[in-house]
Amino acid sequence: MKDFDSLRQKATDILSAFPWTKYIFGWNIFGRITELLSNTLNEKIGHLALITNLHLRDKATYDRLFHFLKKIAPTISGPLTAPRPNTPVEDVIQLAATLKSLNPEAVVVVSGGSGIDGAKAAVVLATLGGEVEDYFGQGVVSQVLSHQERSLPPLYAFQTAAGSAAHLTKYANITNWSIRQKKLIIDEAIIPRGAWFDYSLTMTAPLSLTLDGAIDGLSHCLEVYVGGSKNPYFSQIEEISLLGIELILFALPQVIKNPRDEKARYLLGLATDLGGYAIMLGGTNAGHLSSFALVDILSHGRACGLLNPYFLVAFSAAIPRQLTKLAELLRRHQLIAVLPRKSHSSLAYEVAQGLQNFYRQVGFPCNLKEIPGYSASHLERLLAMVTNPQLQSKLQNMPRPLTSEEAQNLFSEVLQAAEKGDLSALRPLEPAEF
Repeated sequence: MKDFDSLRQKATDILSAFPWTKYIFGWNIFGRITELLSNTLNEKIGHLALITNLHLRDKATYDRLFHFLKKIAPTISGPLTAPRPNTPVEDVIQLAATLKSLNPEAVVVVSGGSGIDGAKAAVVLATLGGEVEDYFGQGVVSQVLSHQERSLPPLYAFQTAAGSAAHLTKYANITNWSIRQKKLIIDEAIIPRGAWFDYSLTMTAPLSLTLDGAIDGLSHCLEVYVGGSKNPYFSQIEEISLLGIELILFALPQVIKNPRDEKARYLLGLATDLGGYAIMLGGTNAGHLSSFALVDILSHGRACGLLNPYFLVAFSAAIPRQLTKLAELLRRHQLIAVLPRKSHSSLAYEVAQGLQNFYRQVGFPCNLKEIPGYSASHLERLLAMVTNPQLQSKLQNMPRPLTSEEAQNLFSEVLQAAEKGDLSALRPLEPAEF
């Protein structure tokens, strides 16, 4: 077993150099809130909009937060209600209307991933108008900003949950419940101007949220890694992703045993933040795309994580290096046995089974039979989604880029195998297809 103090320091060093926004993170760091906002604006903030539900579940922490924000801005509007889990589109629309009427100089959102995603999208709507649907896809917000010669007001994201790393990224997931479908805004224009995460805030998170968030972070690392073979930043992706996965393999079982384990909570925060770094260098693919069609029966982290072992088998011919490194990691954590030399497909089965062994260890589902409400309609919804041009970036991020027709065939096989809970039912894509 590695020295996890050294791994923690390695993760800290990597995140301290996060290049896309000013990031302040650590344990019991409330005093650094003023540092974050003061150092990222050229002019003093007169009017700040505060989006959060923190006052409803932890009044003492909210009061402490508000005390530090008042040192920055004399006028604070809020707290405005943060969007609910999975970021329903109607919550975004309502929040956008409020922000437009308030016209603040800056916005602070204190929330988990869904609230932060909703704040990103609401700031866009309040500034540029239109419908949420207008901005789905990659780079659309930047195009409209350029056309209108506008800029977004600065958004500062204060994370409260270890999971999505929404405080660090260019992504905003939004759900349209009327059609039970999630879509994605991808744009560097929505990266928060500054980010802050006091990992001690996760100490009171329920185990279900902790588990979902950790597996979401693991999925970020895993999907970017297996899809990154031709990425010019692959060596960096490999370092960040394997480190993030290892920290989760170590820390999550510790938190399950003792939710008050500060060391393990700290490591989970670092690990899921590394997942955020990974998705800024590359992109998620099959697991996350599938999750968009399962939003009505599974949380985001569960949907991504459940299906990823199956996709490892399907793409085994394209990811020999990644499978070897993942096998070494899983063996080190006693999740798979010592491996003889194997074919890519055989090794993929071992790695997939090792991941599922970890899932069972922490009480996470391994197949769709365990999920109440799953039906053929979910596969139909997914097959329709892969033809949507707004989601084509996910197909291009696959270990081997897929056409819509190829994706439909692959997802049909994977979901049918996952419904049976049978990895051996999958036919790995032939090497010639790569």
